[in-house]
Amino acid sequence: MTEQQIAELAPEFATFLKGFRPYFATDCGFAHLGTYVRGLASDLPRKSVEPIALAGGSAVRTLQEFLTFHAWDQNACRDRLQRRIVDRHLPAPGQVNRTPQRPDPWQTLGVVGLVDETSTVKKGTKTPGVQRQYCGARGKIENCVVTVHLGCLHGDFKCLIDSDLFLPESWSDDRDRCRDAHIPDSLVYRPKWRISLEQIQRAMANGIRFDWIVFDEGYGGKPPYLFELDRLGLHWIGEVPKNFLCWPTLPAYSSPQAPFAPKRVDNAAGWGKPFRKRKWRPFRLKHQTEAPAVWRAKAGRVHLVCDGRPTERKYWLIVAKNETTGEIKYFVSNAPRRTALKHLLRAAFCRWHVEHSFRVAKSEIGFSHYEGRHYLGLMRHMILCQLVMLFLAEQTARRRGEKSGADAGADGAGLQRPVPPVAGASFSPIPA
Repeated sequence: MTEQQIAELAPEFATFLKGFRPYFATDCGFAHLGTYVRGLASDLPRKSVEPIALAGGSAVRTLQEFLTFHAWDQNACRDRLQRRIVDRHLPAPGQVNRTPQRPDPWQTLGVVGLVDETSTVKKGTKTPGVQRQYCGARGKIENCVVTVHLGCLHGDFKCLIDSDLFLPESWSDDRDRCRDAHIPDSLVYRPKWRISLEQIQRAMANGIRFDWIVFDEGYGGKPPYLFELDRLGLHWIGEVPKNFLCWPTLPAYSSPQAPFAPKRVDNAAGWGKPFRKRKWRPFRLKHQTEAPAVWRAKAGRVHLVCDGRPTERKYWLIVAKNETTGEIKYFVSNAPRRTALKHLLRAAFCRWHVEHSFRVAKSEIGFSHYEGRHYLGLMRHMILCQLVMLFLAEQTARRRGEKSGADAGADGAGLQRPVPPVAGASFSPIPA
């Protein structure tokens, strides 16, 4: 983007935020919204309440109270964000693609729901949900907060659209500790896959029609999650652990001893009947921030395990091996039988988009910079980060393909001029 385009963002940001004005009880509260989100979109190195307030000319205490005590409906803001995405970025009913002039392999997937969680390392014991647990950011057990998220992908457009705190059982069982963190009594421990289902159902209620739901083995390894997605009528594909059980062939229950037993997917993919005569097929899969990777894959139809018995319905089991690293991944999907393997792999591997969204949100928007001890403040911070992500995604989509004639060396090597702050000059309150 040119300096002129960056300068134009301030009034456009004000127009964007006006769509959320009805969910703030007072003009003062709405003005604080402008201060906070412009701080998130700025070039501040740390985007917690104090530096944002100081840069925007607000009292630190006032901006803290805006997040935790002021009267505004953060859930309505989330719903409005999702409805805006439906209206502006997703295909209308019966329409496959709104941007046929930009052919893109991801467009053929339709609307993809991206399920994942992320973690933020924290010190102390007061941040809502903090405890020693697996921290994906560190790849080990660490004192951290874990949050569950839903992203939306359609073609070039992607954005996080929902977020929830994962409340560990140790917190849920200690209601006094929860009340100290202002966690409502109605919020109790739920498995992450349950939280994900709630997010998907909220998005569907706001009009988002998912063509695919994709997820990693933390969710794929939970059969009840898969069957609930079936019940919702959604197509899904997710990674599963190698010890995930399936039936390559139905057992003969009429005999005294069933001749077949459920198999681990790594065994089924190696020796199961659907795979014995299958040949490995190479596929070249692109990635936005990394070089394309070549995976060899094969697929077969299997039955899953439900309450110790095989399902009547058959599912896809896909095994993919990276030719460079030797890494092996297993995927399960309820896609129709005639779905091409290339299409299944493209859907499965598009999950990296949510990981990219996390990196952008944490490094550019301050998604992990919340430092308070108030549950409502944490939830509001995440929702406001999503508003900023949506605005930036819209600006990127609108300006994609534009390039100034004086920008001749943009794609080549050499010195680059520093980019001015996106919102550094626009901290003044926004009129209602």
